[in-house]
Amino acid sequence: MNYPQAFQDLVDCFKRLPGIGGKSAERLAYHVLSMDKKYVDEFSAAIGSIQTKIHYCKKCGHICEGEICDICQDPDRDQTTICIVEDPKDVFAMEKVKEYHGLYHVLHGAMSIMDGKTMDDLNIASLFERLDDSIKEVIIATNLTRDGETTALYLAKLLSKKNINTSRIANGLPIGSNIDYADELTLLKSLEGRKKI
Repeated sequence: MNYPQAFQDLVDCFKRLPGIGGKSAERLAYHVLSMDKKYVDEFSAAIGSIQTKIHYCKKCGHICEGEICDICQDPDRDQTTICIVEDPKDVFAMEKVKEYHGLYHVLHGAMSIMDGKTMDDLNIASLFERLDDSIKEVIIATNLTRDGETTALYLAKLLSKKNINTSRIANGLPIGSNIDYADELTLLKSLEGRKKI
């Protein structure tokens, strides 16, 4: 027996979301079916308005509702440091740490040979427009994946032509892990990134 078409359409929409398989999509559709109509209307309006209300900051590429994001507008931020990340969600992750007080630049992805994504597809041109004499340090905080590392190396090469201190976030063993479970590359990076105690 097939689902009614409207129900199946909702299941199919949920299945397009990352990490949602068939069973999870069905559970979500049943949940929506059981929700109060007022909440369904609010939920629908929020989904419908996100693409019209959310924009990318013209300066850094982070998400915002205006032309410039709150971080770029904040005069209390360290205006001499820029942290380069792959996605807006990385900005939120960095902000949760509450230790970094500089600016950001969002690339909107990483170089990927498999996906055919080159540096031309990333938000890099606007980064170099921002690199004037006031910028003292650029922190490359791309993901610690093959694509993230490739992007970081490429950016480091480009940035080496500027008179700006460039650094890469440290990587290695996560807290709470056992050495014997780590792969060789993680152990190598841990050794390379060691600090004096």
